[in-house]
Amino acid sequence: MSSYYPIFLQLKARRCLVVGGGTVAERKVRGLLETGSDVVVVSPSLNEALHIWASDGAIRYLRRSFRDEDVEGCALVIGATDRVEVNMHVAAAARRRGIWVNIVDTPAACDFIAPAVVRRGELQIAISTGGNSPTLARRLREGLEELIGPEYGEVAEVLGALRTAIHRQEKAPEARKAIFERLVEAAGLPFAVAPITTEPW
Repeated sequence: MSSYYPIFLQLKARRCLVVGGGTVAERKVRGLLETGSDVVVVSPSLNEALHIWASDGAIRYLRRSFRDEDVEGCALVIGATDRVEVNMHVAAAARRRGIWVNIVDTPAACDFIAPAVVRRGELQIAISTGGNSPTLARRLREGLEELIGPEYGEVAEVLGALRTAIHRQEKAPEARKAIFERLVEAAGLPFAVAPITTEPW
């Protein structure tokens, strides 16, 4: 039984803090930007990609070391530095204020962990091993990305538009369910996937 509860968070326009300026921080920032969140990065320096985002105004950049007050007003906080003491400082500051925090590669210091994600438009498939094997989660994601193409996201968008119209016109839940089932079948997409072969971990 997993100790984690899987959810999808609405972070659009909400402030999210990433502490760190390297490759790991870049990966976390990229994922947050895809949600439309207001991303703030604190670090004495940035790698090339983060520097470009800061220059373009995609993220807000504080060029200095982390301070406790940086977490104020944040929906969530991510510690992604290569220094354990800094990451633990970030975790403590967030938890004192009741803010969800993720410390990369340190599940014991996390209130939430980030899954490996397959994204096809609004369609998202999240994969987690509960922090036990990020490598296994990544390999599963790679396998699913080969099997689930962009057409699934396109179909999801069309079905979303139809769903709104159907809810307006058909009030009976069972009738709506039957219509939705027929629409999904009519899309003609395969829903049984082949087994994914992964290398031993």
